[in-house]
Amino acid sequence: MAQIRTERGLDRLVNFSDATVAIAITLLILPLVDAASHIGSKPFGEFVDENFWEMLAFVISFAVIARFWVVHHRVFESVRDYDGWVVWFNFLWLLAIVVIPFTANVLSAGAGQRPEIYALYIGDMLVASLAMRLIGDALHRRPELMTEEGRAQVDRSSGLAELILMALALVLAVLLPTVGLFWLFLLFLSDPVHRLLRRAMYRGHGPDRPSASDG
Repeated sequence: MAQIRTERGLDRLVNFSDATVAIAITLLILPLVDAASHIGSKPFGEFVDENFWEMLAFVISFAVIARFWVVHHRVFESVRDYDGWVVWFNFLWLLAIVVIPFTANVLSAGAGQRPEIYALYIGDMLVASLAMRLIGDALHRRPELMTEEGRAQVDRSSGLAELILMALALVLAVLLPTVGLFWLFLLFLSDPVHRLLRRAMYRGHGPDRPSASDG
């Protein structure tokens, strides 16, 4: 764990992660590409009707992976070194990312109010969010792995609001499947919930409390 890694090793870790995300996000479109190859003279409106769930799953999943990549990129912008925990938590994150195209296909094929499918889909997203939180915790425990700017902007509440809201969306999607994936709109509350959690976690810490720009 205490072994010093090289900058090239960190670059390989980040580049490998980026390549994996690129492959996963590309795989999302393949079911629609296959469906489009059989469109023939069929009106496009009919094609959309027949493949509505596939298109919806593609759009949602593309946005999900893009969002996860943005968060991953922001975290690793502040990383100057890494240890074994960061590597393995990053692999957990990658596992969740590469599973998203599979869960998207299951979602589109099982159109309708299917609690077990919603649980699979949102549960995978929850694992990805948890992995990013674990990466952040590993970096917080060893601040020497971060850049000086990154250490100055550490926010221990980062990602916690998303985890809570994602878990809530998972439970509600299973208990009330009529709303389905629309429970994910709860994630729009992540900013105000994050501010509340940060205020609670840093209450009384004085100058150590992060600025509002850190969120």
